[in-house]
Amino acid sequence: MRAAFLILAIVSLSPLVCAQSGVRPSPTPKGEDQEPVRVFTEEVRLPIAATDTYGHYDPTLTIDDVLVLEDGQQQQIKSIQHLPANVLVLLDVGNQLGLKDTNLTRDTAMKVINGLFAGTQIAVMQFAMKPELLQPWTTDKAGIEKVLKTKMLSGKSSRLADALAAATAQFKNTPAGTRHLIIVSDGVDTPGGKVTMAAALKQLNSIQASVHVLSYTVLERQELEAKTKIVKAGDGVQRDGAPGGNPVANGDPTLPPGTTRTPSFKIGSIDTDVAMRRKRKEYERATQDSEKQLVAIAEESGGRIFLPTNSSELFAQAETVARDIGSQYVLTYRPTRPLSQGEPGEYRKVEVASRRVGLYLRSRKGYVVPNNY
Repeated sequence: MRAAFLILAIVSLSPLVCAQSGVRPSPTPKGEDQEPVRVFTEEVRLPIAATDTYGHYDPTLTIDDVLVLEDGQQQQIKSIQHLPANVLVLLDVGNQLGLKDTNLTRDTAMKVINGLFAGTQIAVMQFAMKPELLQPWTTDKAGIEKVLKTKMLSGKSSRLADALAAATAQFKNTPAGTRHLIIVSDGVDTPGGKVTMAAALKQLNSIQASVHVLSYTVLERQELEAKTKIVKAGDGVQRDGAPGGNPVANGDPTLPPGTTRTPSFKIGSIDTDVAMRRKRKEYERATQDSEKQLVAIAEESGGRIFLPTNSSELFAQAETVARDIGSQYVLTYRPTRPLSQGEPGEYRKVEVASRRVGLYLRSRKGYVVPNNY
């Protein structure tokens, strides 16, 4: 005789993982062979940000406040908890064309870190030609600040895809539903890395972390425009001078009588290098493409992207990121259509709506059914 035991295996969105039960055979006549059958159910763990009208954390969220739809079908919520977060800060220190300021990046990171709740687990990575873990998981904010002051170094290129893959690996031992990745970068990926961007994004999606982006793209485009701007204050053509032909009166005693000169000149940086102008234009276009990609990554994950126009905005938005992370809950539900009925790699759309006036919710837009189903 065989008996099937229903074992609850929590399957998270971060990533969705199945856990087998132990063997518990039912009573059978002595000597009869037994081969217990393991049966699985699953739960989805969904990070969800809850804020009030002013963008502040709402500490009163309950199950009755939230509506969850998966592929258009309403789901029964099992629990909502406010759990400690695990936050990895990923810092771009590649300095293509001299556009990034490592000190600004460091100060931005500390604005985020200092704004996180006490007890938050924090790790820090930097990347240029390759990713480097500066600080493993810790709750010691003062220790992190010391590390950033002594170990951050700039490089020539930025291989974001390699960095995303390395950051993903750091989350493997963190609890599902509590993972947050903060990217401080322009998102421009230098070719030649070990991992393609498509592969890196697939890995990032597998852990289902909330991604928050502080983007340098607008700041850099402003700087590129300033570097290439030419203001003409003359055309270099000689013209008749003032009446009487006094060259001194016309401002240049070296000219023949009756002539003067209004030379061309540039305000700001002198830019006569055609190749450099072309390179800057190409980089400007690259920031436009990378910005679209960063927007998609953040929105799909339930995070946000910020596009500051100056350092003051950047610092203020860094503090907003910290508040956003502090406002997140972990919601669990059991899919009405079991994961075992889905195809591996199948995408399921998730929608979250507020049932309470003045409550604003933000979450992932969906998840992928894992291969172990």
